[in-house]
Amino acid sequence: MTLAKPVATFCAAALLYAGALAPSANACTRFVYHGAGGETITARSMDWKTDVGTNLWVFPRGMQRSGEAGPNSVLWTSKYGSVIASGYDISTTDGMNEAGLVANVLWLVESTYPSYDGKTPGLSIAAWAQYVLDNFATVQDAVDALKKQPFTLVTDKVPGENRLATLHLSLSDASGDSAIIEYIDGKQVIHHSRAYQVMTNSPVFEKQLAMEEYWKQIGGTVMLPGTNRASDRYARAMFYANAIPKSTNERESIASVFSVIRNVSVPYGIATPEEPNISSTRWRTVADQKRMRYFFESALTPNIFWVDLAKLDFSENTGKVMRLDLGPNQERIYSGAANDRFKEAQPFKFLGL
Repeated sequence: MTLAKPVATFCAAALLYAGALAPSANACTRFVYHGAGGETITARSMDWKTDVGTNLWVFPRGMQRSGEAGPNSVLWTSKYGSVIASGYDISTTDGMNEAGLVANVLWLVESTYPSYDGKTPGLSIAAWAQYVLDNFATVQDAVDALKKQPFTLVTDKVPGENRLATLHLSLSDASGDSAIIEYIDGKQVIHHSRAYQVMTNSPVFEKQLAMEEYWKQIGGTVMLPGTNRASDRYARAMFYANAIPKSTNERESIASVFSVIRNVSVPYGIATPEEPNISSTRWRTVADQKRMRYFFESALTPNIFWVDLAKLDFSENTGKVMRLDLGPNQERIYSGAANDRFKEAQPFKFLGL
């Protein structure tokens, strides 16, 4: 495990930015807003070329979990309840737990994971985000545990595709702390700092930090890059995340954060023949870690709705697994608080070996 350090020189950043303009994989963006009075809000876009099969789930405490990586899978019991957005109902792609910890997985084509011989505790990449949400209240807690490498992360093919899932994981907590976890050349790399507010796709996060230094030298009011490439979305998200007003009004804060995540989204249905891996934004989430509300917006519906975590029963004894069916392409329309629209359901099984 390596603790990475930021790259900060302007000349190096310029070179790295130029090199980062290569086509990126299926694209997403995540950023953390640091507001007034200790307010923290985390937003992300989910960009994918086809329907991700997403539904929302409520998971209580006390769930018996398996890493789904074979006979020696890591086992755990969930300490915290959570609300998550699934991928194909076989993985956790995004979510927030009852302590205000948010986890997001995004594509990173440069990821390479350690080989797995089945002899050590294994964890399916489909359960990576859920493992963190189930076990930790803060970014520091998660980083301290992950440094010890309690499992070997095991990847598998994306459903319906002949390629392995290559992901990196972002974490943020109610205090505004952040961490980015990647696997580069088979080794875990952890970037941990409150300053790490933005993550996109390629290049690896160390080079994204170099791009940030480059754009700070130019200044976002002078010029910002406008394409859908990961490097350009990173520059826009980083500038706007700190340019929007720090309001104590919930409506204004949520509206500001949604405006930024929309700004870095990819228009629905866009086709770029010379860069086939750039994908449309299919949905967006905004997690209010102070008021404990998880907002969801589909690209194909006119409404934003939310889940109020403070009003959910996450207790081990009476809490139930609940599912909100979003329909194909997340076209089912909900509006306002959607807590009472969830239905009791059997938990999905994570994709595994």
